[in-house]
Amino acid sequence: MSTETTASVSTHILDTSIGRPAEGVAISLSARTGLDGEWAALGGSATDADGRCKDLPALPEGTTHVRLDFETETYFTRQINTVKQAEAQQDAPRVRDSGAFFPEVTITFAVNPGEHYHVPLLLNPFGYSVYRGS
Repeated sequence: MSTETTASVSTHILDTSIGRPAEGVAISLSARTGLDGEWAALGGSATDADGRCKDLPALPEGTTHVRLDFETETYFTRQINTVKQAEAQQDAPRVRDSGAFFPEVTITFAVNPGEHYHVPLLLNPFGYSVYRGS
């Protein structure tokens, strides 16, 4: 939660290729103070069954920039295995690829004290989009 001197961050991921939340994606959070500041790894988490990451670490006072690193390759590898199993039961479309074009997605953004930043990631094997949510 943000305070007068700190910002806060949350995120969620929707896999637009299947129209469902992306569960089990590891996310790392880093922060820095100023454009020339060193990135400090703060920790991470993974998305839940609803694609949400509700327990990211708090940002330190003075944070001006935040970086979210989404480890997407492992997620897409699991998805391909699931689709292949469903294909065997003729329950899903044919697999067109053997992996993720983007094995990771890194989003960097500026923050201001006292504000909350919800950063949703819309993801598919060949592209992604991100925006500041509410």
